[in-house]
Amino acid sequence: MRISLRRRLLPFFAVSALAAVVLSSCASPGATEESGGEVVWGVDGSLLSSGHMDPQTSQLDISAMVQRSVLDSLVFQKPDGTFAPWLATEWKVSDDSTEYTFTLRDDVTFHDGEPFDAEAVKANFDRIIDPETESAQAASMLGGEFYAGTHVVDEHTVTVRFSQPYAPFLQAASTAQLGFYSPKALAESADELKAGGPGITVGTGPFELTEYTPDQEIVYTANDEYDWAPAGAEKPGFGTLRVQILPEPSVRAGVVTSGEADLVSQIPPNLAGTLGDGVTVETVEEPGLPYSLYLNEKHGVFADEKVRQAFARGIDIDAAVEEIFFGEYPRAWSVLGPTTPGYDESLEGTWPMDVDAANRLLDEAGWTQRDADGIRMKEGRRLSARWIAWTPVPDDRAALANAIQSDLKAIGFEVQLEKLEPGAYNEQYEPKTFDLTDWSFSGVDADLLRNHLHSEGFQNASQVSDSEIDALLEQGVSTTDAAARADVYGRLQQWNATHAAIVPLYVPSSITAVGERVSDVMFDLYGRPLFFGVTVE
Repeated sequence: MRISLRRRLLPFFAVSALAAVVLSSCASPGATEESGGEVVWGVDGSLLSSGHMDPQTSQLDISAMVQRSVLDSLVFQKPDGTFAPWLATEWKVSDDSTEYTFTLRDDVTFHDGEPFDAEAVKANFDRIIDPETESAQAASMLGGEFYAGTHVVDEHTVTVRFSQPYAPFLQAASTAQLGFYSPKALAESADELKAGGPGITVGTGPFELTEYTPDQEIVYTANDEYDWAPAGAEKPGFGTLRVQILPEPSVRAGVVTSGEADLVSQIPPNLAGTLGDGVTVETVEEPGLPYSLYLNEKHGVFADEKVRQAFARGIDIDAAVEEIFFGEYPRAWSVLGPTTPGYDESLEGTWPMDVDAANRLLDEAGWTQRDADGIRMKEGRRLSARWIAWTPVPDDRAALANAIQSDLKAIGFEVQLEKLEPGAYNEQYEPKTFDLTDWSFSGVDADLLRNHLHSEGFQNASQVSDSEIDALLEQGVSTTDAAARADVYGRLQQWNATHAAIVPLYVPSSITAVGERVSDVMFDLYGRPLFFGVTVE
């Protein structure tokens, strides 16, 4: 049966129909509902082998995406944004949101036979927060400096405590980053978790990691004992999940078109419409911080706000994004994406390209002279910024960088792009000896801005240091009222639109292509495939 479906999902807090974000392909008459068979899943896992197999320490989305099948969480976040029981059957939050008490299931075991209990929760959370673990994202999601410890009440009751109200915790507790390893694995293999592998990556999930060939494939085998899927979900209906590491986008597109893979993730926009009959394309706008440029205001020319503002207004973002991403990705207007709670839609359309305004701002900033190349000069210095980018740089982002460089050169602003291997990148990122850099950051809670804009944020590449902004971010993390939080994050978005610490460019989408052999693939709020209830022909 021919299937050709493409849809963009709207914010979960705006559309109740998102509760049915389920893709059901048509199976042939020979399809079976019985457990068995193999699903082949193609992903770009090119960086997994460089120490990114552990979601508790890695900041890469791919780590959480592939290890979700192994690592269960306390709660499950449903498509409508509410939470359902998973490893915890119920929970209570103290009136001041400083204590979260969970009642745990008493029938859960890890793949190595160890019991899941309150001590396992404590061991994992204490490991994440331990400075020696060198966890950044997961530690921040666990509250960072606000984490006051995990208290074992009894074998199946645990209380997680914070030194101040911590509103984002339930959402964080639903992610793979705060998923659970076997205490035995933590005790015996903690130093090997980043590399991962059989007998090392041991969780309670519906699949057990049984084979791993770095840069080639990961094999997950169904956990026959699994009987604790999230409320409303079912156990996967197949025996093997074979994850093929395919860094080249055209190869991923090719294997799903030919039927060699059952589904592939991270399809680029230029290939989304080329996959032909029998392939379903599912597009989900990612929540969080859009793909953006981070302007280092403590280094070089971006110390001047007028220069940052001119930079933002001198780029034809609309045209570049539309042309390069084939209309699959919307242009971004804010440091939060439209599917993120607290998104300020009033910013849409408020700062289009304006060459006259950009030129005026640079004149006011004193960059009035030009050299022989047409680049603006001030006190003998060229108006030049150095952009460091982490390799590999996808072709579409390289094209976007070229468009940005061309637009800015027209107003006399030189941008030099340096594509750096991870080690060389970190050598410049850590001391902040660059002018700008780039990335997107997925997250369902707007508290992710604390990492990027707080003076002590671990991803504050712009080096923002403003006591008023710090206070707003601290208010947002400690406020439980939804309207009050929306107000806080709206003010932060408005501030950035003027201050131009971060220049958002486009809202990335998770694009997944699914073949006809598999049925009932559902997606989480990040657009990552989940395999609960999936059956294979």
